[in-house]
Amino acid sequence: MKPHTENAVTSVHRMLRSNVRVGDIVIDATVGNGWDTQLLAECVGHSGLVYGFDIQQVALDVARVRLGEGTGNVRLLLAGHETMRDHIEPHHQGAIRAVTFNLGYLPGGEKELTTKASTTMAAIRQALELLMPGGLLTVVCYSHPEGRAECESVQGYLVELAQDRFSCLRLQFVNQSGNPPVVFAVYKASDNGINA
Repeated sequence: MKPHTENAVTSVHRMLRSNVRVGDIVIDATVGNGWDTQLLAECVGHSGLVYGFDIQQVALDVARVRLGEGTGNVRLLLAGHETMRDHIEPHHQGAIRAVTFNLGYLPGGEKELTTKASTTMAAIRQALELLMPGGLLTVVCYSHPEGRAECESVQGYLVELAQDRFSCLRLQFVNQSGNPPVVFAVYKASDNGINA
């Protein structure tokens, strides 16, 4: 049996499991095939809520099938993540525990239809505002041409964030072949100095 090895997505899932609790409100900014949505739905339980964004109906349909009966705590929205603030209920704004982005194109879909640096950056700015103190933002960036532009934009923005308000890290596997994805994680400072 082949041993399990860590990768960008499993690392993000580990971070999300460590930070998201039952009853939390969270956002999957890029639903894709629904794997992150499913994980978040399991983490928040029936008393929590997942907002899921994608611009492709096929992605939402695949995610709905993956979730099966577990869709009661998930709102799948056919909308670009750069519009997330418009879709998040006012009383949830500033109360979001985690926002996750898995950038690029829909696996198995059209590779030309991909997330873009301009809309991704608008979404990340909104996500940081929507996070609660102690909240977590994760971003997975890939190495296709638009992905490299996104990665540069994300890193360029994150390095300028005030360190008394945010802790930002970059994670990349250095022994994986090809151009492995880059993971960014941003922890929003909590009011009392510890993650709430």
